[in-house]
Parts: sequence; structure tokens; C-alpha cells
Amino acid sequence: MAMNALTGLSMVSLLSLGYMSWDWVKPDQMENEPFSDFKGKKPEFKPRQPPHIIFFLTDDQGFHDIGYHSSDIRTPTLDKLAAEGVKLENYYVQPICTPSRSQLITGRYQIHTGLQHSIIRPLQPNCLPLDMVTLPQKLREAGYATHMVGKWHLGFYKRACLPTRRGFDTFFGSLTGSVDYYTYDSCDGPGMCGYDLHEGEGVAWGRGGKYSTHLYTQRVRKILAAHDPHRPVFIFLSFQAVHTPLRPPKGYIYPYRGIGNVGRRKYSAMVSIVDEAVRNVTYALRKYGYYQNSVIVFSTDNGGQPFSGGSNWPLRGRKGTYWEGGVRGLGFVHSPLLRRRRRVSRALVHITDWYPTLVALAGGNVSRADGLDGYDVWPALSEGRESPRREILHNIDPLHVRANLGSWRDGFGIWDTAVQAAIRVGDWKLLTGDPGHGDWVPPQTLANFPGNWWNLERGAGPRNSVWLFNVTGDPYERHDLSRQRPDVVKELLARLAHHNRTAVAVRYPDADPRASPDLNGGVGALGGGRGRAGEGRQRFWRGSTQKELEQEQE
Repeated sequence: MAMNALTGLSMVSLLSLGYMSWDWVKPDQMENEPFSDFKGKKPEFKPRQPPHIIFFLTDDQGFHDIGYHSSDIRTPTLDKLAAEGVKLENYYVQPICTPSRSQLITGRYQIHTGLQHSIIRPLQPNCLPLDMVTLPQKLREAGYATHMVGKWHLGFYKRACLPTRRGFDTFFGSLTGSVDYYTYDSCDGPGMCGYDLHEGEGVAWGRGGKYSTHLYTQRVRKILAAHDPHRPVFIFLSFQAVHTPLRPPKGYIYPYRGIGNVGRRKYSAMVSIVDEAVRNVTYALRKYGYYQNSVIVFSTDNGGQPFSGGSNWPLRGRKGTYWEGGVRGLGFVHSPLLRRRRRVSRALVHITDWYPTLVALAGGNVSRADGLDGYDVWPALSEGRESPRREILHNIDPLHVRANLGSWRDGFGIWDTAVQAAIRVGDWKLLTGDPGHGDWVPPQTLANFPGNWWNLERGAGPRNSVWLFNVTGDPYERHDLSRQRPDVVKELLARLAHHNRTAVAVRYPDADPRASPDLNGGVGALGGGRGRAGEGRQRFWRGSTQKELEQEQE
């Protein structure tokens, strides 16, 4: 069956767009110079040198959590950059942290990295496969200086796994998945906490007390101030925000005092701080001479968590699910190098596409031998051409708990529908197994949350192990068409089976009890005891043997 191209209207066309003024931000956190409207020079369509690339990645920011999606959250900087650039309204990420980051860095689906299941936990001896060439490595080969600031979450159990060994010239940030915004403590269960703020391959002791979004923004500004703008630079600013814990500085909460739900109020403040950070970095790009030859990408890593202040409304589902609320991401591109600006793109784009797209912009080369699942989508983004992508494998997770109702019989003998999997081909999206909680959760603006509206649509429809939606015409996934269109179900099940034949074994080792921070100098990742003048033998959180420690020092 020939699948229809993605020519229909996306869900965002159904939402009203609104830009909100915002003049309350403290002057000591902002530049005094007014925010430019970026209408300076005429776009240079062919840069004289490879463009500077600034990639902003937020954590757990929901589809509804940005001003231009008619949110109650004020994001004037992001709204303006997106309005002057290209809004990506058919853009997909993964439902949780490690998978999205792994696909961005490798350009490959999870089934091809072994990271199909869950996240990399601090106690696991696991990391991004070492035999894969990463995006920063490719950019460095093309002559770029490469810097990462913020959250890594791609493993650290040995030095070869660290950002500075995977293509980044410098690294400043956290290696685990969730740290405190002020103390930089990272916990993997009760009493299993350690300090996780790192500079390069060492522990950045004594840096606690400053809110991480401000600290990371300051570091990026210093990088830009010290770098020669005549040499291309790639900066990956991977915010910890707006992941829990919800602990923004109090001054940012006040403008949202009218929101009844406290979690939503704090979450909104944290998004506003991200907006401020993007403003400050963009100002630095202009101040130090980078902007006219720069490409700015903004993306979230997965859907929002409504129980922690986020909102994906009116999409179905949340973080950790394969419903649209878990995988349809916020994203836009802003650059003077775009040929067609100030528009909305409905080209199908996936997070794996950034790898070949940015490498091509840098003048580097990718080939079929690289084994990428991503596509170069720059012509679609810059010129409005049709996307080369027709399909997205959201994932196949053989370790996820099997659905009670699924079977090979239900999958026409093609696919075991008890297995958690999701795929989109053209307009069609198929889910099997347990996709996760499929509620539609309105924005948490009521004081009595979770009040009477909690069961508004909860549990709508019968339980199933196969779902089929036309997500172009039905972006909210309200109308399951699996019974009406068994022909399409069979075709998409066959595509799942095809992809599964290319999958590698899942990498999800057991936790190593030797990784306790108590056994490793109180450090929640690569590091060591303070010792004399902060020195001391460095150890890995997984708990290295003496022989391993000696080998690591070589």
C-alpha cells in the first residue's frame, strides 16, 4: 500500500498562537541592552565558513509549555526566535532522557545502539556504545571546536564513556540523569546520593549554591567570549531544566502567583528561566560576532510530566509513553542562513536527523556506511522542501512488561502485539503492547488539582494491544482505526518486523553495588575523595577494582 505523504495540517494549526509581553525579569539576570529583533543584515545563504552551531536541549518540557502554543507560560525570547525562524510542528523525539540523547549524538535508533530499554541508571556499568562515531566527533573532524555544558546521561562507568572522550573538547555539567539544581546531589534511591558536577573529567567541587541554569548559561557566555569567531564552534547546552526537582529561585515564581497549582507555578518559573538563558546566550552570539553565521536549534528531549507541572495538552499521554504527548517534541530552528524564514514547517523531522543535517552544514561527510537512521533535512527546514523522511520507528522494547492482551495471533502472525513498540509511516501511527498511560491531561491551573476534572476523559475506550491512528487528521489520538483498517495494521506490523530484524541486543546490565557514592568519596559520578588540595585517586561510581583503577590512571 502506498502511504500518503505528510501533507495534512498538524495539530498546531488548531491552536491559536499568541505572543506575550514580559518585562518583569530582574535586570541583574539580563543584559541591559534591549533584545534585538534580528532584522540586521540580509541572510547569507552560503556562509563563507561553516556556521556556528548552538544546540539548546531542554529536559521534560511539554508540548504545551511554550508561549507560541498558547500556553500560560511566558517565553518571549523563545517565541521571538521561533517566529523569526522555522517552527517545527511535525517534530519527534523519544519519550525519556537517555534515548533522546543517544539518538541525537549517534543519529541512530535505539534498536541500533542497544539502549532500547529505559534510561542509563547511575549504578549501571553501561554507556553509549564506544564503537559509534558521535556528532561532536564528526564536527571536530570538520574543524569545529566542540563544547558541552549541562546534562550528559549517556553513561560514565569508565573514562572512555565521558563527553570529553566522545568528541567534546570541554565538558561542564552533570553525568547522571537528575541532580539538585543548587547542591548538585544526584540520587538513585534512598540514601544513594552523591555529588555530580564535573569539569572535564574531574569533580567540580565547591560550585554548589548557584542555580544550574544560571551556572550553565554563564559558562556558555565565557566560551563564546574566549573563542575566535572565525573558527566554527559547536556548543551543546543541555539544560537540566525543567526536570524535577521543582526548585526555581523565588523571584521567578511571583509572576505566576495566579496559577492555583503550586507544581505548575514552579514549573512555569523554571521555563521562564530557560527563556532568559536562551536570551543571554543569543545576546552573546551577537555581541561577540557569531550570530550572522550561526544556526540555533531548540529542542525538548521528551514530553512533559503532568504530575510534575508539565503539560502536553491537547496531546494524549505524557513523558515515558509512546502517545503523541510523550514523543511529539517542541522544536524550532533560528538562523540568518535560512532561505525561507518566519514560517511553520510541517515536514516530518526526527531527533536522529540532527546528526546528518548538522554534519552536512559543517561541510563534513556521512555515508550509508555510517549506519545512520537520520536524514539531512536542512533543505526541508531552510527552503521548505519536502522532508526525505517518511517513517519513524519510535521504538521496540523487548524488556518492557508484556501487555496481557497481546499475542502473535492478534498481530496476524506478523508481530507479537504484547511487545511494546510504536511506529509512524506517512500519516499512520501504530502502537502495540503497553504504550503507557494514555490520558488527556488539561493544564494544571486549578487550585484543587487533581480535582473533579481528573476523570474527564481518563480511561476512555476499551483496553487493547493494537492501536492505529491517522495522526495527521487525528493528532490527539482519539479515534482508533485498527478495526476499520486491518490492511494498514498489517503493513505497519510488517515494518516493525523488518526493523526488529536489524536490532542489536539490549544493553541493560544489573546495578553494581560497588557504585555507591559512599564507597567513592561521596561522588555521584566519575570523581574521587577531596584529599589534599582536592586531589586523590579518581574512581568510578560503579566501584572500580584496584587493578581497574591503576589501568585508568595509565
